[in-house]
Amino acid sequence: MQKQVLKAPSLGMALFATEELASAKIPVTMPRHLCGSSTFHPASERPVPLDSFVAQGKPHSPISMATAEKKKSYNSPRPKGGRSKQYKAKAALITQPIYSIAEATDLLTKLSTTKFDATAEAHIRINADTTQADQLVRTVVPLPHGTGKSVRIAAFVPDEMINEAKKAGADIAGNDDLVKDIEGGKIDFDVAVAVPALMKGLGKIAKTLGQRGLMPNPKAGTVTDNIAKTIEALKKGRIECKMDKFGIIHTAFGKISFGPEKLKENLEALLAAIKEAQPSGIKGIYILTVTIAPTMGPGVRVQL
Repeated sequence: MQKQVLKAPSLGMALFATEELASAKIPVTMPRHLCGSSTFHPASERPVPLDSFVAQGKPHSPISMATAEKKKSYNSPRPKGGRSKQYKAKAALITQPIYSIAEATDLLTKLSTTKFDATAEAHIRINADTTQADQLVRTVVPLPHGTGKSVRIAAFVPDEMINEAKKAGADIAGNDDLVKDIEGGKIDFDVAVAVPALMKGLGKIAKTLGQRGLMPNPKAGTVTDNIAKTIEALKKGRIECKMDKFGIIHTAFGKISFGPEKLKENLEALLAAIKEAQPSGIKGIYILTVTIAPTMGPGVRVQL
């Protein structure tokens, strides 16, 4: 007896096939536009009878046995239980929901799960509506002990100020020649500063620098007539802080190797500067939470 095959003209008819068809073991094949194949049931691609899906309570359309065999389960790279043993051991050191600045920075030096000298990070949640211009927080902070990172500085200055800028610590100094290098794709600096008189000439590279967050900006203090003082401050560890679209300030305030005392002084300076930068549009509670953490490791809530 020739085996009967029912072709379903649509996905809906295949899904709502009756139990009579299933009990009769009549396989249902899918049209080309649903199964993605011009021939759906050659010998190597046998259709799975609908009753196998009905019996399992699966409201799915039939698939080929060969396709089902090829499917592989995904194994998450994260160990079972969510966190590594090392992370859990470090997290066990946190025994309170919140700590004072001194206690938090002391505990921070013990929480890194890496072998390298991790960065000390601060994550500060601001009670701000980021869609309102008068509630945006942006400021610069001179950290007493710096960030522990070397900063490469490019200075856009007139010819007569090039030597002054380099003596102050600029790694690169120039004007039109520096613009041409950047147009050619040569960008080997972390921060750019400029005198106001040369800002017009940076229009050619504004998009290139802006996409990398390197464009000099008056709000960040990198457009100034006092180039030497600005470069010295940046070399000593002056940082820029600004909120992201979620109203959180993420910034580094040192290295774990600094030790508790230096980290405490840096964090105090950071929080003081952010408090001073409170916009007029934010009323009531300004800073919601402060959490500090190493590059890799659990975080500690800080009491304000």
